[in-house]
Amino acid sequence: MMTNRILLVSTFVLAISVVVLAANNTESPIQASPAQINGGKSHERLTENESNNIAVYSQVSESVVFVTNTQLRRRRFSRNVLEIPRGSGTGFVWHDSGIIVTNFHVVQGANKITITLGSGAAYEASVIGTAPEKDIALLKIDAPEENLKAIPLGNSAALSVGRKVLAIGNPFALDTSLSVGVVSALGREIKSVNNRTIKNVIQTDAAINPGNSGGPLLNSMGELIGVNAAIYSPSGASAGIGFAIPVNTLKIIIPQLIEHGKLFRPVLGIETLKDYWTKRLRVKGIAILSVISGYPAEQAGMIGVREDRDGNIHLGDVIIAINGEPVTNDDSLLTLLEKFEPGNTVKVTTLRDEKIHHYDVKLIAPE
Repeated sequence: MMTNRILLVSTFVLAISVVVLAANNTESPIQASPAQINGGKSHERLTENESNNIAVYSQVSESVVFVTNTQLRRRRFSRNVLEIPRGSGTGFVWHDSGIIVTNFHVVQGANKITITLGSGAAYEASVIGTAPEKDIALLKIDAPEENLKAIPLGNSAALSVGRKVLAIGNPFALDTSLSVGVVSALGREIKSVNNRTIKNVIQTDAAINPGNSGGPLLNSMGELIGVNAAIYSPSGASAGIGFAIPVNTLKIIIPQLIEHGKLFRPVLGIETLKDYWTKRLRVKGIAILSVISGYPAEQAGMIGVREDRDGNIHLGDVIIAINGEPVTNDDSLLTLLEKFEPGNTVKVTTLRDEKIHHYDVKLIAPE
């Protein structure tokens, strides 16, 4: 019997997920024009729901791209280098300058990335930024602006459970397929490829299958509200539980990826003991291994692990909270620091020698 597991959904096929959700009760879903209904040939009456499905599909499909991940391999005996397809997934146009968004795990380890537009035109892409902890990668292609249509941005904070969702894409190489469901839950958590926690994830029961990774999620106005990232499945196929990274997360990290190529997280200036050792030592919090000279933690008076004259090792400060929010491991510490900017002052609470200490630490930008 196979056990249930979270699966990243990018393997060897393309699919796009489109979530259709009303942003608020004052907005009406877009409806299909006569030209969009079976190419304008059908005069059948449609329900409002059917008309909205057709309109969103028609509006969004040209913004969806196919992402191919290729790696180089050397033949064992001839030593010739070959390009070997590693996998494929989905992406979408973020900006008509050629910026493409997809999942990090779709392009991870690639020597060459190819973007294929809906028109069939293919372009080699460069990676301009990655955030493995959020499973997001930013690509760039040199394509004519008239061939690139960015998706308007929605507000994932306005979502509610029960709103209709649609998925468009190429699951199992069945191109331009459409599936319909609802938002099943909000505020879920999944693990990224580097084992960081991705918070506030959208859960949907729209059929999401291998190949959907990196595809856009939209509301009924055709606005982006998330990016498909993973499924929960006992078989590897859709089991009615899919997950999408919310667009409000993208609004924060994509400008950072464009400017810096990575997440721009402020730093305390510390090295920490690995979670493995803190568990073995039964430490509740983050034990500081050392503080970096000249950095905020040292300037505030925090100390790391130290050795006495007899060779005994003593723990220094163990971080247990930042601004009153508990710190339990490296993941929670990094997640909390992502809320701040360089120049912000935070109150760091630590435990040292069985006494509580409070430090006001001014965060700085990473070098």
